[in-house]
Amino acid sequence: MMRIKTLLGLLFLQQILFAQMPKADLIFINGKIWTVDKSKPVAQAIAVLGDKIIAVGSNSEIKRYAGKNTEVVDLKGNLMLPGFIDDHTHFVSGGFQLMSVNLRDAKTPEEFARRIKEYAEKNPNRWITGGDWDHELWGGELPRKEWIDRYTQNVPVFVTRYDGHMGLANSLALKLAGITRETPDPPGGLIVRDENGEPTGILKDEAMSLVYKVIPEPTLEERINAIKLALEEAKKLGLTGIHDIGTTEDLRAYQELYKRGELTLRVYLRLPISQWEDLAKLGIEVPFGNDFIRIGSLKAFADGSLGSMTALFFEPYDENPNTRGLATDIVIDGRLEKWAIEADKAKLQLSIHAIGDSANSLVLTLFEKIIEKNPSWDRRFRIEHAQHIHPKDFVRFKNLNVIASMQPYHAIDDGRWAEKRIGKERCKTSYAFRTFLDAGVKLCFGSDWNVAPLSPILGIYAAVTRQTLDGKHPGGWFPEQKISVEEAVECYTINNAYAEFAENEKGSITPGKFADLVVLSEDIFNIPGERIKDVKVLMTVVGGKIVYQSPDFK
Repeated sequence: MMRIKTLLGLLFLQQILFAQMPKADLIFINGKIWTVDKSKPVAQAIAVLGDKIIAVGSNSEIKRYAGKNTEVVDLKGNLMLPGFIDDHTHFVSGGFQLMSVNLRDAKTPEEFARRIKEYAEKNPNRWITGGDWDHELWGGELPRKEWIDRYTQNVPVFVTRYDGHMGLANSLALKLAGITRETPDPPGGLIVRDENGEPTGILKDEAMSLVYKVIPEPTLEERINAIKLALEEAKKLGLTGIHDIGTTEDLRAYQELYKRGELTLRVYLRLPISQWEDLAKLGIEVPFGNDFIRIGSLKAFADGSLGSMTALFFEPYDENPNTRGLATDIVIDGRLEKWAIEADKAKLQLSIHAIGDSANSLVLTLFEKIIEKNPSWDRRFRIEHAQHIHPKDFVRFKNLNVIASMQPYHAIDDGRWAEKRIGKERCKTSYAFRTFLDAGVKLCFGSDWNVAPLSPILGIYAAVTRQTLDGKHPGGWFPEQKISVEEAVECYTINNAYAEFAENEKGSITPGKFADLVVLSEDIFNIPGERIKDVKVLMTVVGGKIVYQSPDFK
């Protein structure tokens, strides 16, 4: 009898506890949930209250959180992951690119010119920008202003290569920028000239600024509209957060969208390093902001790009022995070092673009100086791209706790022609995902959109297979640098959250963290790597709100 009373008492107590349990707003059941949380790596279901996850477990455990107003979503066995975070985007530029001429897949000079002609006819009296052309698609010849001048006599044109480190100006744009045969190359830039000394229209790196200065700035509403287009792309790709590279004007546009309730992902905005003093005077330290918009990280450039042969290397390019690439003007005149030391002292994060092996080494040396000179703090240095690394420098990344912020799609894109640029030996430590992880370096992944596709799924596919876009490396371009699907997903989730000082708030499916989630059409952990690129996003959830649901998910 005593035993029965005890059991009844326990049942009664259990009913009281169940009654006191919070009732979820949203429950997901019947899923394959990979949490990226080492304490509970897999689950079937989760419960969400407000914008946070309150429980992760089995179907029976999570159904206890259901109340009469709880929405229940049956995942039907599909894979759920933490929402993807892109650690390196030019998000606003990507939105504007969706509104601009598209030259990314133009395969001949004739098609290049025709697309500009057609765009000019439909959009008279306005600058033609964007483009994202790739001259390797038609054999490597750089475009010239003569290709498009006859179609654009009254319309200024400045269309950039897809890496953003060189662009083609037509004659009218050169005239508006005041660029003639007498114009000297600016520090850190190059005006490409023909055999007679006349500008061909191609401008590299800092030389591009001469044209950018005369292109009218978009209005706030134009900027907002570009971001809205980009947001539509992002939600379909499972993105719940981005690390954007932008301006104070972009910040103003994001704030307006946030006030309107139209910001459907979380933004970590990196401003130009030249603005460090403005932030420091306001007392802003990283990370500063709210749950949707944060600032405090600063972007700087140490060199150019491999495709434009302006990435800075220790040794000359194989393709052009007359150049080792270009350091940027702020490296040459010492401003980068001065700004970086003072910005770090003000507890602002440094995110420095470096592609060539010499540029990466130069930035690592700068970080060493900062550590020696400034007080210690949780600074989380970042090198953006970290594409071509001298073998001696991997251990320096680890010892200095530098984050390698990389974009895996570049490996399968540049891998078509990188060996032609710098030779096989240097390519062995190019896009060295495996080497970085084995060295204990924090590896983070992004897209570099609009330079490359925004899709994290394509990024995971690239990191796992390293199959170049031309199909010539079915086993992978330098396959020893492949990583696992699990590692690639961590690079797009918890590692990226760490890179923005937010690993306790997002990046894994863990109680107490934001309910930022993505549902995929296939289990990417259990299909051949070659099929990952075809996997679709079925649902994207940001802060407990379903912001995208595919028609295929019913």
